[in-house]
Amino acid sequence: MSETCRYRSVLVGGGARSGKSSYAQHRAEEAPGPRAYLATAQAFDDEMKARIARHRADRGPAWHTTIEEPLEVPAALVEAGEEFATILFDCVTLWLSNLIGRGDSDAEILAAVEKLARALPGIPANIIIVTNEVGLGLVPEHPLGRRFRDLAGFTNQILARGCDEVYFTVWGLPQKLK
Repeated sequence: MSETCRYRSVLVGGGARSGKSSYAQHRAEEAPGPRAYLATAQAFDDEMKARIARHRADRGPAWHTTIEEPLEVPAALVEAGEEFATILFDCVTLWLSNLIGRGDSDAEILAAVEKLARALPGIPANIIIVTNEVGLGLVPEHPLGRRFRDLAGFTNQILARGCDEVYFTVWGLPQKLK
């Protein structure tokens, strides 16, 4: 991103290990000004702790701070937008998992996603959002898995409508959709 496209919202999606986070990080690091990473992951086990540590190491010194916010993402983005020129939000589907885990209803979750989408144009920062595509595989056997897949699909639609640019990443190759 250059100075001429400041304050853009970019949604980057793809499957597991598709290269979406790497592409989003690259985009964020091209943008001028101080950068923040908004993380929604929670380290409940050793494997997740290792993933979080790897992501931190991959970011390196080009990043001013990491904001750990597993639940109140819209408010955190609005607040961070006052201080940082670029914010990388990774990732939407972990945020959804956290909201489901808290006991939020589907209506409450989708209302939070709508709130985020409505807030994006008013945030004075570049916002790059990472999300997973989980609907291209088999139908999950368990009702909770189907609920999560459906919520992720609806969420991605809402965010894709609300973002200025949308990319789908396959095999490390980002494809511009919007």
